[in-house]
Amino acid sequence: MPTQVLHSNSTVKNVLQIMNAEPSSAPNNNSQQHLMNDETAGGRSPITGRQKITVVILCFVNLINYMDRYTIAGILVDIQHQFKIGDDKGGLLQTAFVISYMICAPVFGYLGDRYNRKYIMAFGVFLWSLTTFVGSYMNEYYLFLFFRSLVGVGEASYSTIAPTIISDMFVKDVRSKMLALFYFAIPVGSGLGYIVGSVTARILGSWHWGLRVTPLLGMLAVLLIMFVMEEPERGQSEGYSHLTTTSWSEDIQLLCRNRSFMLSTAGFTCVAFVTGSLAWWGPQIMWSGLKMQKGYEDVTINSVSLNFGIIAMAAGLIGVPLGSYMAQRLKVHYPKADPLICAVGLLISAPLLFLGLALADKYNYLVLVLIFFGQVSLNLNWSIVADILLYVVSPTRRSTAEAFQILFSHAFGDAGSPYLIGVISEILKKFFAKGTIPVLLASMTLANNNLQTSSGDKQDDINNFHSLQYALFITSFVEVLGAMFFFFTASYIVKDKELAETETPADYGPDTVQNRYPVDETRLHGHSNPRFVA
Repeated sequence: MPTQVLHSNSTVKNVLQIMNAEPSSAPNNNSQQHLMNDETAGGRSPITGRQKITVVILCFVNLINYMDRYTIAGILVDIQHQFKIGDDKGGLLQTAFVISYMICAPVFGYLGDRYNRKYIMAFGVFLWSLTTFVGSYMNEYYLFLFFRSLVGVGEASYSTIAPTIISDMFVKDVRSKMLALFYFAIPVGSGLGYIVGSVTARILGSWHWGLRVTPLLGMLAVLLIMFVMEEPERGQSEGYSHLTTTSWSEDIQLLCRNRSFMLSTAGFTCVAFVTGSLAWWGPQIMWSGLKMQKGYEDVTINSVSLNFGIIAMAAGLIGVPLGSYMAQRLKVHYPKADPLICAVGLLISAPLLFLGLALADKYNYLVLVLIFFGQVSLNLNWSIVADILLYVVSPTRRSTAEAFQILFSHAFGDAGSPYLIGVISEILKKFFAKGTIPVLLASMTLANNNLQTSSGDKQDDINNFHSLQYALFITSFVEVLGAMFFFFTASYIVKDKELAETETPADYGPDTVQNRYPVDETRLHGHSNPRFVA
Protein backbone atom coordinates (compact mmCIF):
# COMPACT_ATOMS: atom_id res chain seq x y z
CA MET A 1 0.00 0.00 0.00
CA PRO A 2 2.76 2.62 0.80
CA THR A 3 4.37 1.92 -2.57
CA GLN A 4 1.07 2.54 -4.35
CA VAL A 5 0.62 5.84 -2.53
CA LEU A 6 4.11 7.00 -3.45
CA HIS A 7 3.56 5.95 -7.05
CA SER A 8 0.27 7.86 -7.17
CA ASN A 9 1.79 10.97 -5.59
CA SER A 10 4.64 10.86 -8.10
CA THR A 11 2.19 10.66 -11.01
CA VAL A 12 0.08 13.56 -9.68
CA LYS A 13 3.21 15.64 -9.15
CA ASN A 14 4.36 14.99 -12.71
CA VAL A 15 0.94 15.94 -14.13
CA LEU A 16 0.85 19.18 -12.10
CA GLN A 17 4.37 20.00 -13.25
CA ILE A 18 3.32 19.77 -16.90
CA MET A 19 0.08 21.71 -16.33
CA ASN A 20 1.90 24.55 -14.56
CA ALA A 21 4.71 24.76 -17.11
CA GLU A 22 4.81 27.49 -19.71
CA PRO A 23 3.60 26.33 -23.12
CA SER A 24 6.91 27.06 -24.73
CA SER A 25 8.82 24.90 -22.29
CA ALA A 26 6.51 21.88 -21.91
CA PRO A 27 7.84 18.88 -23.84
CA ASN A 28 5.47 17.08 -26.18
CA ASN A 29 5.89 13.66 -24.62
CA ASN A 30 7.04 14.36 -21.08
CA SER A 31 4.12 12.58 -19.43
CA GLN A 32 4.71 9.55 -21.58
CA GLN A 33 8.38 9.56 -20.61
CA HIS A 34 7.56 9.70 -16.91
CA LEU A 35 5.09 6.84 -17.26
CA MET A 36 7.78 4.81 -18.99
CA ASN A 37 10.19 5.69 -16.22
CA ASP A 38 7.75 4.57 -13.54
CA GLU A 39 6.98 1.31 -15.30
CA THR A 40 10.64 0.47 -15.73
CA ALA A 41 11.46 1.46 -12.16
CA GLY A 42 8.68 -0.74 -10.94
CA GLY A 43 10.36 -3.72 -12.53
CA ARG A 44 7.56 -4.48 -15.01
CA SER A 45 9.85 -4.70 -18.03
CA PRO A 46 11.27 -8.24 -18.22
CA ILE A 47 14.97 -8.83 -18.73
CA THR A 48 15.54 -10.11 -22.25
CA GLY A 49 17.92 -12.88 -23.21
CA ARG A 50 19.97 -10.41 -25.25
CA GLN A 51 20.42 -8.19 -22.20
CA LYS A 52 21.62 -11.15 -20.13
CA ILE A 53 24.12 -12.08 -22.83
CA THR A 54 25.34 -8.47 -22.98
CA VAL A 55 25.98 -8.42 -19.22
CA VAL A 56 27.85 -11.74 -19.42
CA ILE A 57 30.06 -10.35 -22.21
CA LEU A 58 30.78 -7.17 -20.24
CA CYS A 59 31.65 -9.22 -17.15
CA PHE A 60 33.93 -11.48 -19.20
CA VAL A 61 35.82 -8.50 -20.63
CA ASN A 62 36.10 -6.91 -17.18
CA LEU A 63 37.47 -10.20 -15.85
CA ILE A 64 40.25 -10.47 -18.44
CA ASN A 65 40.84 -6.72 -18.10
CA TYR A 66 41.88 -7.14 -14.47
CA MET A 67 43.60 -10.46 -15.16
CA ASP A 68 45.85 -8.62 -17.58
CA ARG A 69 46.38 -5.73 -15.19
CA TYR A 70 47.63 -7.88 -12.31
CA THR A 71 49.38 -10.71 -14.12
CA ILE A 72 52.60 -8.72 -13.77
CA ALA A 73 52.14 -8.50 -9.99
CA GLY A 74 52.26 -12.31 -9.84
CA ILE A 75 55.60 -12.43 -11.70
CA LEU A 76 57.07 -9.12 -10.51
CA VAL A 77 60.06 -10.66 -8.74
CA ASP A 78 61.04 -12.53 -11.93
CA ILE A 79 60.73 -9.31 -13.95
CA GLN A 80 62.85 -7.42 -11.42
CA HIS A 81 65.54 -10.09 -11.61
CA GLN A 82 65.67 -10.10 -15.41
CA PHE A 83 65.75 -6.31 -15.82
CA LYS A 84 67.84 -5.84 -12.64
CA ILE A 85 65.53 -3.16 -11.24
CA GLY A 86 64.53 -2.24 -7.69
CA ASP A 87 61.16 -1.63 -6.07
CA ASP A 88 60.94 1.90 -7.47
CA LYS A 89 61.17 0.84 -11.14
CA GLY A 90 59.08 -2.23 -10.39
CA GLY A 91 56.29 0.03 -9.17
CA LEU A 92 56.78 2.30 -12.18
CA LEU A 93 55.51 -0.51 -14.45
CA GLN A 94 52.06 -0.16 -12.92
CA THR A 95 52.24 3.61 -12.64
CA ALA A 96 53.07 4.04 -16.35
CA PHE A 97 50.08 1.89 -17.25
CA VAL A 98 47.70 3.82 -15.01
CA ILE A 99 48.95 7.25 -16.13
CA SER A 100 48.14 6.53 -19.78
CA TYR A 101 44.90 4.92 -18.64
CA MET A 102 43.73 8.00 -16.75
CA ILE A 103 44.87 10.47 -19.44
CA CYS A 104 42.85 8.67 -22.12
CA ALA A 105 39.78 8.09 -19.94
CA PRO A 106 38.27 11.59 -20.46
CA VAL A 107 38.72 11.27 -24.23
CA PHE A 108 36.86 7.98 -24.34
CA GLY A 109 34.29 9.31 -21.88
CA TYR A 110 33.51 12.18 -24.26
CA LEU A 111 33.30 9.79 -27.23
CA GLY A 112 31.20 7.30 -25.25
CA ASP A 113 28.50 9.90 -24.57
CA ARG A 114 28.23 10.78 -28.27
CA TYR A 115 29.22 7.88 -30.54
CA ASN A 116 28.73 4.13 -30.98
CA ARG A 117 29.99 2.49 -27.80
CA LYS A 118 30.41 -1.00 -29.27
CA TYR A 119 32.99 0.17 -31.78
CA ILE A 120 34.88 2.19 -29.18
CA MET A 121 35.02 -0.76 -26.77
CA ALA A 122 36.05 -3.23 -29.47
CA PHE A 123 38.89 -0.92 -30.52
CA GLY A 124 40.08 -0.58 -26.94
CA VAL A 125 40.07 -4.32 -26.18
CA PHE A 126 41.90 -5.04 -29.44
CA LEU A 127 44.54 -2.40 -28.64
CA TRP A 128 45.36 -3.58 -25.13
CA SER A 129 45.42 -7.23 -26.23
CA LEU A 130 47.86 -6.42 -29.04
CA THR A 131 50.17 -4.27 -26.90
CA THR A 132 50.23 -6.83 -24.08
CA PHE A 133 51.21 -9.58 -26.51
CA VAL A 134 53.91 -7.50 -28.25
CA GLY A 135 55.24 -6.25 -24.92
CA SER A 136 55.83 -9.81 -23.72
CA TYR A 137 58.65 -10.11 -26.30
CA MET A 138 60.53 -7.02 -25.10
CA ASN A 139 63.86 -7.72 -23.39
CA GLU A 140 64.76 -4.11 -22.57
CA TYR A 141 63.17 -2.50 -19.53
CA TYR A 142 62.19 0.81 -21.13
CA LEU A 143 60.69 -0.87 -24.20
CA PHE A 144 58.70 -3.13 -21.91
CA LEU A 145 57.64 -0.06 -19.92
CA PHE A 146 56.54 1.70 -23.13
CA PHE A 147 54.29 -1.15 -24.26
CA ARG A 148 52.94 -1.50 -20.74
CA SER A 149 51.85 2.14 -20.86
CA LEU A 150 50.04 1.55 -24.17
CA VAL A 151 47.92 -1.12 -22.50
CA GLY A 152 46.35 1.66 -20.43
CA VAL A 153 45.12 3.43 -23.57
CA GLY A 154 43.08 0.43 -24.63
CA GLU A 155 41.70 -0.36 -21.19
CA ALA A 156 40.53 3.25 -20.72
CA SER A 157 38.06 2.89 -23.58
CA TYR A 158 36.37 -0.11 -22.01
CA SER A 159 36.26 0.99 -18.36
CA THR A 160 34.59 4.33 -19.05
CA ILE A 161 31.81 2.91 -21.23
CA ALA A 162 30.83 -0.56 -19.94
CA PRO A 163 29.04 0.58 -16.73
CA THR A 164 26.94 3.10 -18.69
CA ILE A 165 25.65 0.33 -20.97
CA ILE A 166 24.46 -1.61 -17.91
CA SER A 167 22.86 1.58 -16.59
CA ASP A 168 20.98 2.11 -19.85
CA MET A 169 19.50 -1.41 -19.71
CA PHE A 170 18.44 -1.67 -16.04
CA VAL A 171 17.21 0.48 -13.15
CA LYS A 172 17.06 0.38 -9.37
CA ASP A 173 17.60 -3.04 -7.71
CA VAL A 174 18.12 -4.85 -11.01
CA ARG A 175 20.80 -2.33 -11.97
CA SER A 176 22.47 -2.76 -8.57
CA LYS A 177 22.54 -6.54 -9.01
CA MET A 178 23.96 -6.31 -12.51
CA LEU A 179 26.61 -3.82 -11.39
CA ALA A 180 27.52 -6.15 -8.52
CA LEU A 181 27.98 -8.93 -11.07
CA PHE A 182 30.07 -6.63 -13.27
CA TYR A 183 32.35 -5.39 -10.46
CA PHE A 184 32.48 -8.89 -9.01
CA ALA A 185 34.88 -9.56 -11.89
CA ILE A 186 37.44 -7.06 -10.53
CA PRO A 187 38.76 -8.91 -7.45
CA VAL A 188 38.19 -12.28 -9.12
CA GLY A 189 40.05 -11.15 -12.24
CA SER A 190 42.84 -9.69 -10.12
CA GLY A 191 43.20 -12.98 -8.27
CA LEU A 192 43.23 -14.92 -11.53
CA GLY A 193 45.92 -12.55 -12.77
CA TYR A 194 48.26 -13.59 -9.94
CA ILE A 195 47.47 -17.24 -10.54
CA VAL A 196 47.76 -17.18 -14.34
CA GLY A 197 51.00 -15.22 -14.22
CA SER A 198 52.72 -17.37 -11.60
CA VAL A 199 51.44 -20.77 -12.77
CA THR A 200 52.11 -20.14 -16.47
CA ALA A 201 55.60 -18.86 -15.70
CA ARG A 202 56.36 -21.94 -13.62
CA ILE A 203 54.99 -24.44 -16.14
CA LEU A 204 56.58 -22.91 -19.26
CA GLY A 205 59.75 -21.75 -17.54
CA SER A 206 59.54 -18.03 -18.39
CA TRP A 207 57.56 -15.08 -17.04
CA HIS A 208 56.99 -13.87 -20.64
CA TRP A 209 54.40 -16.61 -21.20
CA GLY A 210 52.32 -15.31 -18.32
CA LEU A 211 51.54 -12.22 -20.41
CA ARG A 212 50.39 -14.17 -23.48
CA VAL A 213 47.22 -15.70 -22.06
CA THR A 214 44.92 -12.67 -21.77
CA PRO A 215 45.60 -11.37 -25.33
CA LEU A 216 44.05 -14.56 -26.76
CA LEU A 217 40.99 -14.10 -24.56
CA GLY A 218 40.93 -10.43 -25.57
CA MET A 219 40.56 -11.28 -29.25
CA LEU A 220 37.60 -13.51 -28.41
CA ALA A 221 36.10 -10.58 -26.48
CA VAL A 222 36.43 -8.31 -29.54
CA LEU A 223 34.33 -10.73 -31.61
CA LEU A 224 31.69 -11.00 -28.89
CA ILE A 225 31.43 -7.21 -28.56
CA MET A 226 31.12 -6.63 -32.29
CA PHE A 227 28.69 -9.40 -33.23
CA VAL A 228 26.78 -10.46 -30.11
CA MET A 229 26.56 -7.60 -27.62
CA GLU A 230 23.56 -5.24 -27.59
CA GLU A 231 23.99 -1.47 -27.27
CA PRO A 232 20.94 0.20 -25.69
CA GLU A 233 19.92 3.80 -26.33
CA ARG A 234 21.20 6.28 -23.77
CA GLY A 235 18.67 6.78 -20.99
CA GLN A 236 16.53 3.90 -22.26
CA SER A 237 16.03 2.26 -18.86
CA GLU A 238 14.86 5.52 -17.26
CA GLY A 239 12.24 6.00 -19.93
CA TYR A 240 14.18 8.68 -21.81
CA SER A 241 15.54 8.02 -25.28
CA HIS A 242 17.04 10.30 -27.92
CA LEU A 243 18.14 12.71 -25.19
CA THR A 244 19.85 15.93 -26.20
CA THR A 245 23.43 16.09 -24.96
CA THR A 246 24.85 19.20 -23.35
CA SER A 247 28.29 20.59 -24.14
CA TRP A 248 31.34 18.96 -22.59
CA SER A 249 32.22 22.10 -20.62
CA GLU A 250 28.68 22.24 -19.26
CA ASP A 251 28.88 18.57 -18.29
CA ILE A 252 32.07 19.23 -16.33
CA GLN A 253 30.54 22.23 -14.54
CA LEU A 254 27.51 20.19 -13.52
CA LEU A 255 29.64 17.30 -12.29
CA CYS A 256 31.86 19.60 -10.24
CA ARG A 257 28.76 21.03 -8.55
CA ASN A 258 27.45 17.56 -7.77
CA ARG A 259 28.69 17.12 -4.21
CA SER A 260 27.72 13.45 -3.89
CA PHE A 261 29.62 12.63 -7.05
CA MET A 262 32.71 14.62 -6.06
CA LEU A 263 32.88 13.32 -2.48
CA SER A 264 32.22 9.68 -3.44
CA THR A 265 34.92 10.04 -6.10
CA ALA A 266 37.34 11.29 -3.43
CA GLY A 267 36.44 8.30 -1.24
CA PHE A 268 36.87 5.93 -4.16
CA THR A 269 40.28 7.49 -4.84
CA CYS A 270 41.38 6.31 -1.41
CA VAL A 271 40.04 2.85 -2.22
CA ALA A 272 42.02 2.88 -5.47
CA PHE A 273 45.19 3.96 -3.62
CA VAL A 274 44.92 1.05 -1.18
CA THR A 275 43.83 -1.50 -3.79
CA GLY A 276 46.63 -0.52 -6.16
CA SER A 277 49.28 -0.70 -3.45
CA LEU A 278 48.22 -4.04 -2.01
CA ALA A 279 47.50 -5.65 -5.37
CA TRP A 280 50.96 -4.74 -6.62
CA TRP A 281 53.06 -5.33 -3.52
CA GLY A 282 50.89 -7.86 -1.62
CA PRO A 283 52.52 -11.05 -2.95
CA GLN A 284 56.01 -9.64 -2.41
CA ILE A 285 55.44 -8.51 1.20
CA MET A 286 53.92 -11.90 2.06
CA TRP A 287 56.83 -13.70 0.37
CA SER A 288 59.43 -11.56 2.16
CA GLY A 289 57.75 -12.11 5.53
CA LEU A 290 57.30 -15.84 4.99
CA LYS A 291 60.98 -16.34 4.14
CA MET A 292 61.88 -14.98 7.57
CA GLN A 293 59.85 -17.66 9.36
CA LYS A 294 61.37 -20.96 10.40
CA GLY A 295 60.66 -23.72 7.89
CA TYR A 296 59.76 -21.36 5.04
CA GLU A 297 63.24 -20.21 4.04
CA ASP A 298 62.97 -21.81 0.58
CA VAL A 299 59.43 -20.68 -0.26
CA THR A 300 59.03 -19.36 -3.84
CA ILE A 301 57.29 -16.21 -5.01
CA ASN A 302 55.16 -18.28 -7.41
CA SER A 303 53.58 -20.30 -4.61
CA VAL A 304 52.93 -17.14 -2.57
CA SER A 305 51.38 -15.41 -5.59
CA LEU A 306 49.10 -18.41 -6.07
CA ASN A 307 47.91 -18.24 -2.45
CA PHE A 308 47.48 -14.47 -2.62
CA GLY A 309 45.43 -14.85 -5.80
CA ILE A 310 43.14 -17.39 -4.16
CA ILE A 311 42.61 -15.05 -1.20
CA ALA A 312 41.87 -12.12 -3.52
CA MET A 313 39.32 -14.16 -5.49
CA ALA A 314 37.62 -15.49 -2.37
CA ALA A 315 37.45 -12.00 -0.87
CA GLY A 316 35.89 -10.73 -4.09
CA LEU A 317 33.40 -13.60 -4.25
CA ILE A 318 32.13 -12.58 -0.82
CA GLY A 319 32.81 -8.84 -0.56
CA VAL A 320 31.33 -7.49 -3.81
CA PRO A 321 27.94 -9.28 -3.66
CA LEU A 322 27.76 -8.72 0.10
CA GLY A 323 28.14 -4.96 -0.38
CA SER A 324 25.48 -4.94 -3.08
CA TYR A 325 23.09 -7.07 -1.00
CA MET A 326 23.50 -4.87 2.08
CA ALA A 327 22.91 -1.74 0.01
CA GLN A 328 19.72 -3.10 -1.58
CA ARG A 329 18.28 -4.19 1.77
CA LEU A 330 19.22 -1.11 3.77
CA LYS A 331 18.39 1.54 1.14
CA VAL A 332 14.69 0.72 1.48
CA HIS A 333 14.70 2.03 5.05
CA TYR A 334 17.84 4.21 5.08
CA PRO A 335 18.30 6.30 1.89
CA LYS A 336 21.85 7.22 2.96
CA ALA A 337 22.91 3.59 3.33
CA ASP A 338 25.17 3.39 0.25
CA PRO A 339 27.95 5.80 1.33
CA LEU A 340 27.65 4.67 4.95
CA ILE A 341 28.32 1.04 4.00
CA CYS A 342 31.39 2.18 2.06
CA ALA A 343 32.64 4.20 5.04
CA VAL A 344 32.14 1.42 7.58
CA GLY A 345 33.79 -1.09 5.24
CA LEU A 346 36.93 1.04 5.05
CA LEU A 347 37.01 1.56 8.83
CA ILE A 348 36.83 -2.21 9.36
CA SER A 349 39.43 -2.94 6.69
CA ALA A 350 42.05 -0.47 7.98
CA PRO A 351 43.02 -2.22 11.27
CA LEU A 352 42.76 -5.70 9.72
CA LEU A 353 45.21 -4.88 6.93
CA PHE A 354 47.49 -3.04 9.35
CA LEU A 355 47.70 -6.10 11.62
CA GLY A 356 48.19 -8.37 8.62
CA LEU A 357 51.19 -6.32 7.50
CA ALA A 358 52.58 -5.99 11.03
CA LEU A 359 52.52 -9.75 11.65
CA ALA A 360 53.61 -10.89 8.18
CA ASP A 361 57.04 -12.04 9.41
CA LYS A 362 55.72 -13.86 12.49
CA TYR A 363 52.62 -15.81 11.48
CA ASN A 364 51.43 -17.44 8.28
CA TYR A 365 47.80 -18.53 8.56
CA LEU A 366 46.76 -15.70 10.87
CA VAL A 367 48.08 -13.18 8.35
CA LEU A 368 46.14 -14.87 5.56
CA VAL A 369 42.94 -14.61 7.61
CA LEU A 370 43.52 -10.93 8.43
CA ILE A 371 44.25 -10.02 4.81
CA PHE A 372 41.23 -12.01 3.63
CA PHE A 373 38.76 -10.19 5.90
CA GLY A 374 40.50 -6.87 5.25
CA GLN A 375 39.97 -7.35 1.51
CA VAL A 376 36.36 -8.48 1.99
CA SER A 377 35.63 -5.21 3.81
CA LEU A 378 37.46 -3.22 1.14
CA ASN A 379 35.51 -4.96 -1.64
CA LEU A 380 32.18 -3.79 -0.24
CA ASN A 381 32.80 -0.52 -2.10
CA TRP A 382 33.03 -1.56 -5.74
CA SER A 383 29.45 -1.96 -6.94
CA ILE A 384 28.08 0.61 -4.49
CA VAL A 385 30.33 3.44 -5.71
CA ALA A 386 29.40 2.62 -9.30
CA ASP A 387 25.70 2.68 -8.42
CA ILE A 388 26.06 6.03 -6.64
CA LEU A 389 27.56 7.58 -9.76
CA LEU A 390 24.80 6.25 -12.00
CA TYR A 391 21.88 7.48 -9.89
CA VAL A 392 23.25 10.95 -9.08
CA VAL A 393 24.31 11.73 -12.69
CA SER A 394 22.06 12.28 -15.72
CA PRO A 395 22.20 9.59 -18.49
CA THR A 396 23.73 11.90 -21.10
CA ARG A 397 26.85 12.62 -19.06
CA ARG A 398 27.46 9.28 -17.35
CA SER A 399 30.37 8.25 -19.58
CA THR A 400 31.93 11.65 -18.89
CA ALA A 401 31.33 11.11 -15.17
CA GLU A 402 32.91 7.64 -15.36
CA ALA A 403 35.90 9.15 -17.17
CA PHE A 404 36.20 11.96 -14.63
CA GLN A 405 36.07 9.48 -11.76
CA ILE A 406 38.67 7.26 -13.43
CA LEU A 407 40.94 10.25 -14.07
CA PHE A 408 40.69 11.57 -10.52
CA SER A 409 40.81 8.24 -8.69
CA HIS A 410 43.79 7.01 -10.68
CA ALA A 411 45.66 10.32 -10.71
CA PHE A 412 45.60 10.50 -6.92
CA GLY A 413 45.03 6.79 -6.26
CA ASP A 414 46.60 3.77 -7.89
CA ALA A 415 48.52 5.69 -10.57
CA GLY A 416 51.15 6.75 -8.10
CA SER A 417 50.64 4.42 -5.15
CA PRO A 418 52.70 1.42 -6.41
CA TYR A 419 55.53 3.75 -7.42
CA LEU A 420 55.22 5.80 -4.21
CA ILE A 421 55.36 2.67 -2.06
CA GLY A 422 58.35 1.44 -4.08
CA VAL A 423 60.22 4.75 -3.71
CA ILE A 424 59.60 4.87 0.05
CA SER A 425 60.73 1.25 0.31
CA GLU A 426 63.98 2.00 -1.55
CA ILE A 427 64.68 5.02 0.68
CA LEU A 428 64.13 2.92 3.79
CA LYS A 429 66.41 0.18 2.43
CA LYS A 430 69.25 2.68 2.18
CA PHE A 431 68.42 3.96 5.64
CA PHE A 432 68.52 0.46 7.11
CA ALA A 433 71.65 -0.52 5.14
CA LYS A 434 73.61 2.24 6.86
CA GLY A 435 73.02 0.51 10.18
CA THR A 436 70.57 3.11 11.44
CA ILE A 437 67.77 0.56 11.89
CA PRO A 438 67.05 0.37 15.61
CA VAL A 439 69.11 -2.36 17.24
CA LEU A 440 66.14 -3.43 19.36
CA LEU A 441 64.00 -4.00 16.24
CA ALA A 442 66.72 -6.09 14.60
CA SER A 443 67.29 -8.23 17.70
CA MET A 444 63.55 -8.78 18.20
CA THR A 445 63.18 -9.85 14.56
CA LEU A 446 66.01 -12.35 14.82
CA ALA A 447 64.77 -13.74 18.13
CA ASN A 448 61.20 -14.16 16.96
CA ASN A 449 62.34 -16.16 13.96
CA ASN A 450 64.71 -18.39 15.96
CA LEU A 451 67.67 -17.30 13.88
CA GLN A 452 71.09 -18.15 15.24
CA THR A 453 73.08 -15.98 12.86
CA SER A 454 72.91 -12.53 11.39
CA SER A 455 74.55 -13.14 8.05
CA GLY A 456 74.66 -10.45 5.39
CA ASP A 457 72.03 -12.15 3.24
CA LYS A 458 69.68 -12.66 6.16
CA GLN A 459 70.09 -9.05 7.25
CA ASP A 460 69.33 -7.93 3.69
CA ASP A 461 66.12 -9.97 3.78
CA ILE A 462 65.18 -8.33 7.07
CA ASN A 463 65.87 -4.85 5.71
CA ASN A 464 63.97 -5.53 2.49
CA PHE A 465 60.96 -6.80 4.40
CA HIS A 466 60.76 -3.96 6.90
CA SER A 467 61.30 -1.26 4.29
CA LEU A 468 58.33 -2.51 2.24
CA GLN A 469 56.29 -3.20 5.37
CA TYR A 470 56.68 0.35 6.71
CA ALA A 471 55.87 1.81 3.30
CA LEU A 472 52.65 -0.23 3.09
CA PHE A 473 51.49 0.92 6.53
CA ILE A 474 50.43 4.14 4.75
CA THR A 475 47.49 2.31 3.18
CA SER A 476 45.63 1.90 6.49
CA PHE A 477 45.68 5.64 7.14
CA VAL A 478 44.45 6.32 3.60
CA GLU A 479 41.51 3.99 4.27
CA VAL A 480 40.47 6.10 7.26
CA LEU A 481 40.62 9.22 5.09
CA GLY A 482 38.42 7.52 2.49
CA ALA A 483 35.86 6.65 5.16
CA MET A 484 35.60 10.33 6.07
CA PHE A 485 34.82 11.25 2.46
CA PHE A 486 32.01 8.68 2.34
CA PHE A 487 30.56 9.98 5.61
CA PHE A 488 30.43 13.45 4.04
CA THR A 489 28.79 11.96 0.93
CA ALA A 490 25.92 10.70 3.08
CA SER A 491 24.98 14.30 3.87
CA TYR A 492 24.13 15.08 0.22
CA ILE A 493 23.22 11.76 -1.40
CA VAL A 494 19.41 11.98 -1.07
CA LYS A 495 19.16 15.51 -2.45
CA ASP A 496 21.52 14.86 -5.38
CA LYS A 497 19.67 11.68 -6.31
CA GLU A 498 16.39 13.61 -6.47
CA LEU A 499 18.00 16.26 -8.65
CA ALA A 500 19.26 13.65 -11.11
CA GLU A 501 15.86 11.92 -11.26
CA THR A 502 14.05 15.20 -11.93
CA GLU A 503 16.46 16.46 -14.56
CA THR A 504 15.53 15.82 -18.20
CA PRO A 505 18.46 17.12 -20.24
CA ALA A 506 16.39 17.53 -23.40
CA ASP A 507 14.20 20.09 -21.63
CA TYR A 508 16.98 22.42 -20.54
CA GLY A 509 18.22 25.47 -22.28
CA PRO A 510 21.55 27.32 -22.08
CA ASP A 511 21.09 28.16 -18.40
CA THR A 512 21.20 24.52 -17.30
CA VAL A 513 24.20 24.95 -15.05
CA GLN A 514 22.72 27.88 -13.16
CA ASN A 515 19.42 26.06 -12.56
CA ARG A 516 20.87 22.62 -11.83
CA TYR A 517 22.22 23.24 -8.35
CA PRO A 518 20.30 26.05 -6.63
CA VAL A 519 21.11 27.49 -3.24
CA ASP A 520 17.67 28.10 -1.77
CA GLU A 521 15.01 27.49 -4.40
CA THR A 522 14.87 26.56 -8.07
CA ARG A 523 12.23 27.54 -10.59
CA LEU A 524 11.93 25.06 -13.40
CA HIS A 525 10.27 26.34 -16.59
CA GLY A 526 8.70 29.27 -14.79
CA HIS A 527 7.15 27.46 -11.82
CA SER A 528 8.30 26.47 -8.37
CA ASN A 529 9.32 22.86 -7.91
CA PRO A 530 9.46 21.79 -4.24
CA ARG A 531 11.80 18.88 -5.04
CA PHE A 532 14.56 21.39 -5.76
CA VAL A 533 14.34 23.22 -2.43
CA ALA A 534 17.69 22.96 -0.63
